[in-house]
Amino acid sequence: MNHAISGAAAWVAVTGAVPLLATGVYPLDPVGVVAGATVCAGAALLPDADHHSATISRSVPILGPLTARTIGAISGGHRHGAHSPVAVLLVAAAAWALAALTVPVDAIGRFDPGTVAIGAGIGTAALTAFAVKARDLVESWLTAWLAGIALGLFIVVVAPEQVAWFPLAVTLGFVAHLAGDALTTGGLPGLLWPWVPRPPEIVGDIPVLNRLWLPNGYLALPLLGDTGSWREKAFGGLLTLYCTLGLGYELLRLVGADQLLSRLNL
Repeated sequence: MNHAISGAAAWVAVTGAVPLLATGVYPLDPVGVVAGATVCAGAALLPDADHHSATISRSVPILGPLTARTIGAISGGHRHGAHSPVAVLLVAAAAWALAALTVPVDAIGRFDPGTVAIGAGIGTAALTAFAVKARDLVESWLTAWLAGIALGLFIVVVAPEQVAWFPLAVTLGFVAHLAGDALTTGGLPGLLWPWVPRPPEIVGDIPVLNRLWLPNGYLALPLLGDTGSWREKAFGGLLTLYCTLGLGYELLRLVGADQLLSRLNL
């Protein structure tokens, strides 16, 4: 599954305003929905930082591969600790800490930001770079980082009120990745990691249950089949369509197309 699109879709569902397609549980203005979808998409790639060939490992020479190998070694390898509830808690805490990292800035003429949320800016820049490169929206990592830096600066300088949603976007994106993996035959290590209890032998003879509780102790709800299956690709296509509709609606709101939306009964 393309995890980036699953993160963006989750963000649109939670924060968007498009009728029938979004829940509006955490309603935001169009800027928050569009920018947050990008950050959430990038965060949805974070669990795979435990794999040496993941998008993140290629983001920065030397440091990227080193980081991926380190995370993989600490977590026990691919789809182990980095795909567990423990990782969710650690990432959520790190995101909140980043959002709280601010520096005082002196006024420049009439521009007086007071403080700049530098942590959220750096996080936004990195996650945006991951997202746009993973979706092949740009050809090079240099372009991806420039796009990320531009959005990071926008969030912390032009629209600092947007920083509030940063920790939620990171956490939701991370969880969206785990949900996607749980829907494949590979499953996840479960809620009790690092303890991954294996099923009794009798479970292997029980239809359905033996697909949910795997011999290695992992848990799965394999509705999408194997990773890379046609079902997974089809689901990814549906999520792409969903994001296109949801974000397109938000862009119309952003440019003030209220009359057009009302005429379309949207």
